Amino acid sequence: MNPGQKAESPPQGLTQFQLQGDAAERYEQWIVPFVIGPWAPALLDLAALRRGHRVLDVATGTGVVARLAARQVVPGGTVTGLDLNEGMLTAARRLPLPPGLTIDWRHGSALALPFSDGAFDAVLCQQGLQFFPDRLKALHEFRRVLAPLGRVTLSVWTGPSPYFTAQREGLAIHVSPETAMSTAAAFSLGDDKELRGLLETAGFHDVVVHHVRMMLRLPPPEEFLLKHLSALPVADLVAAAGEEVRAALVAHMTEAMRAYVDGYSVAVPQEVNVATGRV
Repeated sequence: MNPGQKAESPPQGLTQFQLQGDAAERYEQWIVPFVIGPWAPALLDLAALRRGHRVLDVATGTGVVARLAARQVVPGGTVTGLDLNEGMLTAARRLPLPPGLTIDWRHGSALALPFSDGAFDAVLCQQGLQFFPDRLKALHEFRRVLAPLGRVTLSVWTGPSPYFTAQREGLAIHVSPETAMSTAAAFSLGDDKELRGLLETAGFHDVVVHHVRMMLRLPPPEEFLLKHLSALPVADLVAAAGEEVRAALVAHMTEAMRAYVDGYSVAVPQEVNVATGRV
């Protein structure tokens, strides 16, 4: 953290996670199955949802956490998925739900949640907090909409895996340092003490930060990399770089991932911090 930088705000120069055009559809196809979705069960295990709970999933994206949560709170419970990106919500609404499950998809900001005080028993947020321009304000909002004894459960990356480290290096070399820097926001809240301190400052009690580790399995870079990047905020920058640059980027990643090839897939270790706290 730079001297004088507020703890509740991400480092300057990092962008919020906003997608353009049909990138949300590609996000659901390429990021959810391989990068985001595998972590949802652990988040929900720590959330300890029960039947009848009223659940809010903030930064829901295309709704992978919300859809799993809905299975756990029926009958009698409700799930609301909120996101700032309309494209994400459009993609979420198109995905089918099992019979008997419903989710209320809502557009809104984590910094000004469009809900009354005490409206929910649980607030979830998977890989969203690090992108909020005012993290502490968002957490105050999480606490405001929670009922007495309500719980928050949120996750952030501890740091980049070998895949993301190589990806950032490749973007810096072959596209631009600025493009590489724009991917750093995802890993800008990796310190568990900072995360715990934010929740405690926001008024949460019994805060615990759980370390969850997993081996992620990704398709080979020549099949996955450009599709992955096309579903990120850097998509337009990579597309504008030209075919030769993209080929060089894929070659860079293929070489960097050679040591992690495991059969058909690429196996890379990754870790997240999952923080829990109560009102």
